[in-house]
Amino acid sequence: MPVRKFLGGFIVLAALGLGACVGPTPYGPATDGFGFTEQAIEEDRYRVTFSGNSATPRETVENYLLYRAAEVTLERGHAHFVVVKMDTERTTTYHGSVNDFGGPFGFYGYRSWYDRPYGFGGFASLDAHPIDRYSAYANIVMRKGAKPDDPDAYDARAVIERLGSRIDRQPS
Repeated sequence: MPVRKFLGGFIVLAALGLGACVGPTPYGPATDGFGFTEQAIEEDRYRVTFSGNSATPRETVENYLLYRAAEVTLERGHAHFVVVKMDTERTTTYHGSVNDFGGPFGFYGYRSWYDRPYGFGGFASLDAHPIDRYSAYANIVMRKGAKPDDPDAYDARAVIERLGSRIDRQPS
């Protein structure tokens, strides 16, 4: 077996193996575009975001966003926050592979795995698979005192308590 053919097959298998090991984005500061960020807009107003990879479900992205908003609120000495605006965006990319049945009668001739095929005509099909990624953001206003009777207001401590068990933190 030629060494190049063996190495080529090994590289493909290794890439597939690594791709299969990708898990959901853990909760933590953004690295490589995935994770949370916050930006001060005014003294008591922030924009909080959370972006997940393709293995992170929408619900997880939204939970992590609210959890981070609660953390930011408590870190700044406030008791509750009001969501002024919130949105979740889905980005879809398509990845695919070509199933090739080429050559004069549906066959390709190969001299080796790295050579281009010879032959003419034939058939091909494309298998495309959608891959979704979710990003969520919220503009929040932080306040002290008791939470008002407003469906857009969240008690920061209650959010931390209720969502805390669902938070998968980055390894230290």
